[in-house]
Amino acid sequence: MHAQVLRTAASLPALALWLVLIPAAQAATTVTGQVTASLVLTSSCQVNGVAGSTNLNFGTLNFGTTSSLFTQASSQVLSGGGGAMSILCSSGTAPVIKVRGGTHDGQATGGTRALADGAGHFVPYDFFTDTGFSNLLAIDGTISLATSTGVAQTVNLYGKATGVAGLPAGTYTDTVAVELTF
Repeated sequence: MHAQVLRTAASLPALALWLVLIPAAQAATTVTGQVTASLVLTSSCQVNGVAGSTNLNFGTLNFGTTSSLFTQASSQVLSGGGGAMSILCSSGTAPVIKVRGGTHDGQATGGTRALADGAGHFVPYDFFTDTGFSNLLAIDGTISLATSTGVAQTVNLYGKATGVAGLPAGTYTDTVAVELTF
C-alpha cells in the first residue's frame, strides 16, 4: 500500500500540470441586438384586374355585326370579363385616363376616329363618357377618377359609329392608345 501512495504522490505534479493546461470552463456569454426589417411600396394600378406598365388591355369596343347600310351603332368599352373598365390603384393616388389617338383618326367624315377595313374604306366613330352620347371624349381627352381608396373604380366609356353610304361588307377595326397616370 505504501508503494501505491508513492505512485499516486508522484503523479500529482503531472495531474497539476494537466489541470493548468486545460482551459477553465467559461460561463456562457449573451449578446443582444436587433434585426431591422423594411419594405418599400410603390404606387401602382391594375387595369381590368391586371398589373403592368405596358400593353395593358383597357377593354374592347365591339359594335357587333350589322348591315353595311346601318345609320348608327353604339357600344360600351368592356373588359375581358364583360363588365365595364375597372381601374384599381394604390390608395391616395389620383388616376387619370387619357384616350389617345387611334390608327385611322381623321380618315372618315362624321367622326374624329375611324374604323378601317384595310382596303381604304372607313367608318367614322367617336368615344363618349355618357350613355346619351352628349359628352364627346376628344382625341387625347381625359377621364379623371376620384382619389383612390384602394377599391376598384368603374369607368364607363361608350362609342358611337355612323354609317356611310357605299361601304362594302367586311370587318372594320381600329386600335386606340390609352394611358393611365396616377
